[in-house]
Amino acid sequence: MNDGRILDIQGLKVHFATDDGMVRAVDGVDIGIDRGETVSVVGESGCGKTVTAMTILKLIAMPPGRIVAGRILWQGRDLVPMGPEQMRSIRAKEIGFVFQEPMTSLNPVYTVGSQIAEAIREHEGLSRRAALDHAAEMLRLVNIPNPSRRVHDYPHQFSGGMRQRVMIAMALSCSPKLLIADEPTTALDVTIQAQILDLLDEMKQRLGMAVLLITHAMGVVAETAQRVVVMYAGKVVEEAPVAALFARPRHPYTQGLIRSIPRLDMAATEHRRLEAIPGTVPSLLHPPAGCRFAARCRHAVEACRAEEPALRELGPGHKAACIRADEIA
Repeated sequence: MNDGRILDIQGLKVHFATDDGMVRAVDGVDIGIDRGETVSVVGESGCGKTVTAMTILKLIAMPPGRIVAGRILWQGRDLVPMGPEQMRSIRAKEIGFVFQEPMTSLNPVYTVGSQIAEAIREHEGLSRRAALDHAAEMLRLVNIPNPSRRVHDYPHQFSGGMRQRVMIAMALSCSPKLLIADEPTTALDVTIQAQILDLLDEMKQRLGMAVLLITHAMGVVAETAQRVVVMYAGKVVEEAPVAALFARPRHPYTQGLIRSIPRLDMAATEHRRLEAIPGTVPSLLHPPAGCRFAARCRHAVEACRAEEPALRELGPGHKAACIRADEIA
């Protein structure tokens, strides 16, 4: 394992039992994160991003979900065989998690201060008063005005952007080495989105932590990440440094995602519709043979449907799972 690697996911498979059969939500995923690095995982809804992230801390419901194969190496320790007590010592203390929807993730009947203080008391052993003071300090750190007063407020008394700041304060309250942020800017307007992304970057620099950012917005990726992992239908289809990915995407799915980004620099001179990727994501109950993107791909040939393409190295740190990657880039 790379000496600087803090998290190394190897061959992860997560399946969910349903009335219709077994859903292969994550099907052989490899993702590595180095110390102090921001890695962004992108893809459409339903591609396995959130399941991958939540499986790291075993936050998926088991059953119906289960880890079928693979390892999740956290600083060299495999999290997969760990029990609830061992995982509790890692959650929040070593790995923080910012959930996608703060209104449903925060408990409406407790003050935000008491919810932040709960993790602090659990992991730092502070008194109730000291933990609440630390919670107020965390609110100040994420730029919430009047933190000593607002620590006594309830979630419904905060705006959407402020609730997301509370979630970030909670996730960072024990100074974790890795922060997992699951679509932290969903449902926020663009101005607040920019503020939240700036805040995450500021906290990353201040605490020296690594960040795993889950998103479907390619624009967010371009601003924040050093490395990008593109997922489609439960698999990684491309991985690259962010500059290389945007300069020369090698997988047709990545190319489609980038073509769908609004271009302000071209809006005044070229009046054309945004491109959309045709078709829909295949069912993960019965994934198709060969490349899972073939049915939606403009470059697909018969060989694409015959055999599943391997994720192969195409350049320094740049991998793609496409047999025609050299032709279409």
